[in-house]
Amino acid sequence: MKGLVYGGPGVRSWKEIPDARIQDPRDAVIRVDAVTICGTDLHILGGDVPEVTSGRVLGHEAVGTVVEVGGGVAGLTPGDRVLASCISACGICRYCREGVYGQCRGGGGWILGHLVDGVQSQYARIPFADLSTYKLPEQVSDEAAVLLADILPTSYEVGVLNGRVRPGDTVVIVGAGPIGLAAVVTARLFSPAHIVVVDKAESRLQAAKMFGADTTVVAGAEDPLAVVQALTGGLGADVAMEAVGTPQTFELCATLVRPGGRVAIIGVHGKPATLHLEDLWIRDVTITTGLVDTSSTPKLLDMLVAGQLDLGHMVTHRFGLEEFMAAYDVFADPARSGALKVVLSR
Repeated sequence: MKGLVYGGPGVRSWKEIPDARIQDPRDAVIRVDAVTICGTDLHILGGDVPEVTSGRVLGHEAVGTVVEVGGGVAGLTPGDRVLASCISACGICRYCREGVYGQCRGGGGWILGHLVDGVQSQYARIPFADLSTYKLPEQVSDEAAVLLADILPTSYEVGVLNGRVRPGDTVVIVGAGPIGLAAVVTARLFSPAHIVVVDKAESRLQAAKMFGADTTVVAGAEDPLAVVQALTGGLGADVAMEAVGTPQTFELCATLVRPGGRVAIIGVHGKPATLHLEDLWIRDVTITTGLVDTSSTPKLLDMLVAGQLDLGHMVTHRFGLEEFMAAYDVFADPARSGALKVVLSR
């Protein structure tokens, strides 16, 4: 079979790899039917995640069909159509028992495409398969379901819930990539008064408006602080979400938040950022970080089935499974391609 293999910073290739196989009784093997590329994969290729070693198959977001299950897997049979979660859960350790699956200490957490081979391949091994997959209803398409593998629960849990978005809030989201746009969609569930999105790319700001942002700011051409203060009578944002992963965007969020506000960091950070405690210590600002737990995935899936989440415009580019190299080129250059989310299917 073939997979997208990381060869060190800046190096990737679509090539022959060993067949996926059961290695533990709690494993399943899926045929990958739809898969996507995450901004985290770009951070890996940029050298920001040194735990990922050369030779690793990337990817942690897929929909597939079960082809084999280990003897310790309950509730799955070959032929089941499933969402493979970006987070694996042992179900036994203290964190899993508390529903904090992202911090699993029993061999799970974020391991796919990170510490074990991922799902950007024709077939994939899914550890802890009965707790790390979700059976999909017929009415949910592969394309819509794959967005629930990571970006929707990440934005919802790490951005909206950690940021404690409430009705009437002014919410600023810095970064209008897929994670930032998913934060717009899920923040709207809580009826904020204003959603402001900041980004450099005009195409992504237009997408943000389509998903529900009522104010957009072109970074570098407009002053985000002036815009937010004008909306809030000089107070600042109730919630600022950082959805890029650079020191500059974190520091911008810290300047945009009001006294008593919340900064929720969603982006993947590979470099140190300055924490201006000389400004923040007196302002009662709460700063949260987080790796998604995916504990919200069943609820988000129910909302998708009920039509409460409109994801129709999120996927902008579609490729065949053999076109991974071209798909990465498109996704990595959104200013030129206008890409939001790319999906590769059989």
